[in-house]
Amino acid sequence: MQRYTAAMTGGLIAGVLTTAVMYAGRKTGALTKTLDRDAVDWIDDLTGSRKVIGDTGTSIVEFTNHLGASAAFALAVPRLREAAPSLSPAAIGALYGTALYAVNIGVIAPLLGITEGEVKAGPRKAGERWGIHVLQAVATAVLAERLARPAVRPPRRPA
Repeated sequence: MQRYTAAMTGGLIAGVLTTAVMYAGRKTGALTKTLDRDAVDWIDDLTGSRKVIGDTGTSIVEFTNHLGASAAFALAVPRLREAAPSLSPAAIGALYGTALYAVNIGVIAPLLGITEGEVKAGPRKAGERWGIHVLQAVATAVLAERLARPAVRPPRRPA
């Protein structure tokens, strides 16, 4: 698979994975209110979407946005791989996930009003958000690497 297609595909799969982790984390009590729920609240605050399409519809809008962002941010992975060929995909993902967290959640999300800011969120919630970003980016980088490898077929045996 072409490396940018592989990266986007990896990003989409990682987006589904992290959504499942956040959902399971909330349901089991292992995680607090996760970023996807903050985003659903933000969408509703701006648009009144829950009155029109309900919580499930608003969650679907947020999930669609999350998958689009996952695919778009994944496009940087092949370039990062070129820039740091000696690093493993997991290391590249961990560094990239940390950078995305710092910029998107540390700066942009509070400015837009999606989150309250990481200082107000407290160490547990901030740590959860960072961890989910690292999980997302590591999964993306590892999947992108695997999907971009040429398929190796075993040699045919003579009949």
